[in-house]
Amino acid sequence: MTNDIRSAVVGDLRPSQLLYTFGVGSLLDLPRLSVLVMGLDDWNTAYCQPITEERLLSAIRLQLGSQVQRLLMPPFDPDESEGPGSRNPFGNQVGVPVASFPGWMRCPKCNRLAPLDSGLFKLKVQHYYPDRTRYVHTNCNKANEPPVLPVRFLIACPNGHLDDFPWVEYLHKGRPCSSPRLRLREYGISTDASDIVIYCDSCKAERRMGEAFGPRAEDILPPCRGRHPHLRNYDEAECTESVRVTLLGASNGWFPITLSAISIPSSTEKVRQLVEDNWATLKPATSPEILRAFRQTPLLAALAEFSDDEIWNAIEKKRESGDDEESGGAEGLRVPEWKAFSNPDAAMNTNDFRLRVAYPPAGYGRRIEKTVLVERIREVRALMGFTRIESPGDFMDGEDLPEERRARLSRRDPEWLPAAEVRGEGVFLQFNESAIRKWEQRKAVKELSRVFSSGHIAWRRIRGIEPNDGRFPGIRYVLLHSFAHALMRQFILECGYTAASIRERIYSEEKPENAMAGILIYTAAADSEGTLGGLVSLGEPAILGRHIDQALEQMRLCASDPLCSEHSPAEESASIHAAACHACLFAPETSCERGNKYLDRATLVRTFSTEGAAFFE
Repeated sequence: MTNDIRSAVVGDLRPSQLLYTFGVGSLLDLPRLSVLVMGLDDWNTAYCQPITEERLLSAIRLQLGSQVQRLLMPPFDPDESEGPGSRNPFGNQVGVPVASFPGWMRCPKCNRLAPLDSGLFKLKVQHYYPDRTRYVHTNCNKANEPPVLPVRFLIACPNGHLDDFPWVEYLHKGRPCSSPRLRLREYGISTDASDIVIYCDSCKAERRMGEAFGPRAEDILPPCRGRHPHLRNYDEAECTESVRVTLLGASNGWFPITLSAISIPSSTEKVRQLVEDNWATLKPATSPEILRAFRQTPLLAALAEFSDDEIWNAIEKKRESGDDEESGGAEGLRVPEWKAFSNPDAAMNTNDFRLRVAYPPAGYGRRIEKTVLVERIREVRALMGFTRIESPGDFMDGEDLPEERRARLSRRDPEWLPAAEVRGEGVFLQFNESAIRKWEQRKAVKELSRVFSSGHIAWRRIRGIEPNDGRFPGIRYVLLHSFAHALMRQFILECGYTAASIRERIYSEEKPENAMAGILIYTAAADSEGTLGGLVSLGEPAILGRHIDQALEQMRLCASDPLCSEHSPAEESASIHAAACHACLFAPETSCERGNKYLDRATLVRTFSTEGAAFFE
């Protein structure tokens, strides 16, 4: 294992970045270093603030086990909140633990290539200027201790394993070398792998890196060693997957597996709702005496207006209800949210959840039953694992992800998970159920549903997902999803948020006993950007009607037509979308909950190739 650089405070990351960009097992580029974010076993939870969201915790327990007890924010020290200049360079810096990775470095002056444990490179720590911390080549014959650079080639496999590139074995092709002294030279200015040559000073062997990327790479590279460097261990059995060469910082090196839930108030009583919001702090209070001690801390300042007896009664009601055990786990995360949005109650409004009903836009009353302006919303997101090489979106956003593909966050079954809470605003649209069901009975819609179902089965069969016909969301979902994308693309022209800042949440269920047909378009950010009111204002009837008109008009013709409108999720296709592409319906990866699958403009309006399936015609 490489040398550890514990909690190196070089720059600040938002909690959401530690879930979606630089989470456990990912590589992080510091100014002069490349480091790997270590597993949860190495995190200091003493500085992690708990996050309360029982519905999300219950859903996580169903997937990862009942041992998961808490959701925690990444480590944060309030005394260091004024910026890098206020930190004590010799104190206990609080942060996320990292370790140097990859374990091989290259001197840019003499081209020497060697591992960190060779003794050639020395770590120079700058306490007052942590951004200048670096490794140097102590005995370089070309310059005086020049900074060295991490190599940019690694190997990884689809089972989430990561390892250093086998430089010595690759160069010598399996032949022994008594004392390998490697150098890496780059010729030309293209930085192409074919222009990079590895050379051994001892035996004069040399080889181009381009061979590692060729058609015979699988035969040239060694088998996967099953290494998880972020956990400091190896798998018990050798991995059977073939390794692939990847570049440092490549986009396929780390994909998060996350789960999110929107906070829904559970009571109209203010004291009970405050207890719910602060349950992570109040849960250990098993007696009125302990509660009184807790109230001496600033953590419960929000409950200052209530007496000890009122708070204790609310705590007992919370425990009697059993909400802290499996709240909402059986019926899923979406059903309680659907109930709250489709039947808004002003008495349930809180600082983090505020709804206002508006009239449906003129001309759409027969199709859109209700418009709800979501003035305040809180979303909690938790990191449950990660993948490499293949995105969870390739397996229906992780729902059908094989267990061996999911890389663990800790050596043992996790008792807590890193999470982040974000706040924002949005617009909720509830579709008319009778209009949806009447549309589903059309002959053209039934045929379109059959085509999508066939493509869905083929897509799962290609990826080896069993059963092949499982989890098809239905043609209703295609309609709602397509409409959400069309409206999001229209909203970004006026709402003031970027395309990647707006997200969707689709509520779709065909079973009559719990039928759902609605969309939530919202923004959620870690700062005030998500609550500026730009999105809510677009939900007013006159403005919303104009945007729906323009969104549908844009869907009639695509710049890629007729190719776009003729696309079909047929059995020979590896995608599950029909008339949709980057020019008309696709949304950024952060916005779409299905990775731009199950989209078709023909479900909204008439296209060149499809008639009779348009819901808004």
